[in-house]
Amino acid sequence: MTKNIVITGTSRGIGFELTKKFAADGHQVFALSRNDENTKALKLENVHSLSCDLCDEQSVTAAVNFIANKVSQIDILINNAGKFLKQDFKDTQMDAVKKVYQTNVFGVIDLTYKILPMMIETSHVVTISSMGGVQGSVKFPGLAAYSSSKAAVITLTELLAEEYKNEGPSFNVLALGAVQTEMLEEAFPGIQAPNSAEEMATYIKHFSETGHQFYNGKLLQVSSSTP
Repeated sequence: MTKNIVITGTSRGIGFELTKKFAADGHQVFALSRNDENTKALKLENVHSLSCDLCDEQSVTAAVNFIANKVSQIDILINNAGKFLKQDFKDTQMDAVKKVYQTNVFGVIDLTYKILPMMIETSHVVTISSMGGVQGSVKFPGLAAYSSSKAAVITLTELLAEEYKNEGPSFNVLALGAVQTEMLEEAFPGIQAPNSAEEMATYIKHFSETGHQFYNGKLLQVSSSTP
């Protein structure tokens, strides 16, 4: 059965791989990213590449209006876009912190709020968080803004699942460990992660299609290492 999928952060990494995998299965994908050139270059009829800045409410509204004019129902929303910041707290600039929260928290809230009217009981909202946002996990210096923003969407997911538990959709959050992406390489040059973007996309795709049957309001730690 063909599904309508909305994915953010599709210009590279996990989001780009997810776009290709859903499209290969014949689903209709709305790929949202500030830079939509990479998904446009795929030239796939069932992929709609939309330039969307999650920090800009008007941009999000325009993207949702486009989607609503194409389809009446969204089956899966994957909040994958993320902005990373590695900065010692003593050097923290509030403008930089605000930009992290605009993408990682406020953008997730805004898009989810505007997509929800198009979702049904069996729809699934999957938000991508980080192991750094999980209470009790190992923390790293310089990630105060990033990891705390990822913690915020974990609690957000729990609250939305409670609020919509009677009529749906389902809400779940995946806290990822290190994945070999461009973002990771930029943050920690030379690091070798245990999983590739393509491998993680395979897992996220399967979870987004089936996870709502078993989970709601849950945090799943997707990491091959402990902690």
